[in-house]
Amino acid sequence: MFVLRDAWHAGWRRWQAWLVVTDVMAERTTVQVWRGLAQVSDGFGPSTVTIGNFDGVHLGHQTVLRRLAQDAQAAGVASVAITFSPHPLQVHRPDDAPPLVTGDTDRLELLAATGLDAVLLVHYTLEFAAQTPEDFVKTYLVDALHATTVVVGRDIRFGYQNCGDLSTMVDLGEKFGFTVHVVEDIAAADVHAARRWSSTWLRELLAAGDVVTAARVLGRPHRIRGLVVRGDSRGHDLGYPTANLQPETAGMVPADGVYAGWLRRTRTADGEALTGEPDLPAAVSIGTNPTFDGKHRRVEAHVLDGAGDLYGEEVLVELLVRLRSTVRFDSVDALKAQLATDVAQCRAALAEATGE
Repeated sequence: MFVLRDAWHAGWRRWQAWLVVTDVMAERTTVQVWRGLAQVSDGFGPSTVTIGNFDGVHLGHQTVLRRLAQDAQAAGVASVAITFSPHPLQVHRPDDAPPLVTGDTDRLELLAATGLDAVLLVHYTLEFAAQTPEDFVKTYLVDALHATTVVVGRDIRFGYQNCGDLSTMVDLGEKFGFTVHVVEDIAAADVHAARRWSSTWLRELLAAGDVVTAARVLGRPHRIRGLVVRGDSRGHDLGYPTANLQPETAGMVPADGVYAGWLRRTRTADGEALTGEPDLPAAVSIGTNPTFDGKHRRVEAHVLDGAGDLYGEEVLVELLVRLRSTVRFDSVDALKAQLATDVAQCRAALAEATGE
């Protein structure tokens, strides 16, 4: 097992101090969520609108969205983000589509936390993608949202075969009477190489198991959401029962290994939403269980102090730090000894993170 090093502890302290800047994420605002154009409120607007996939809702997204919300409020108009599900690449190039950092539930929750007035979640289809740039702008920005300002990046592409670009949007703004504001790329100055905040960077970090740096880019720990299903009961037999998440989790599953993190119940087996549930300390294993010749990759969370029967419930798992890589052990006894060490180091990592 890899020992938690002083360098990691120092990095974690810097990250916690730096997170003070993003405490607004803890605030919850009232936001309208429309799952399609038909749900947009009659007479809504005027508004300031931005458009994007916002996968992960990382700090770059948050910076832009908070500024948009603040400027809209100062101007006396509503603030709206248009986003898409599924991701456009999942429709156009499903074999090449990247794993999504966040699922829709968490993406909408995180977007709401930036202070927006509304989020329009558009069901992305080939039919939707076939619109001309002008059709999209008139239908969504002008007729539905009555946009007075549209906030976009320099690399915006929209409309059939992405033929619309920034100059197209500016021309359409002049035609329909809205202003276009361009947002420049934002670099993460406190993270190595001052790299641009992006969902692509997040995927690289998660693929490498670096959830600490990923958390610094996200402004929060990375999360995975899923239903708890029955597994092989090996954890129970070993004295470390686990909550096994269904294979179709929401949120990118990072590199195989053992992580320290938290588990929170979010929905009962009957589908009832849960609020105010505590974050339970957990050691999270990701991998194929090579000691038992496993073939399927799994996410399993061992709640350190027990959580009762979670079967059928939806849970949210947050990952704070990767403790070690996945290892094949020569015996069950060797595995049990390692699990005891994992749990001890998980407790130490979580105590460090919470200052306890």
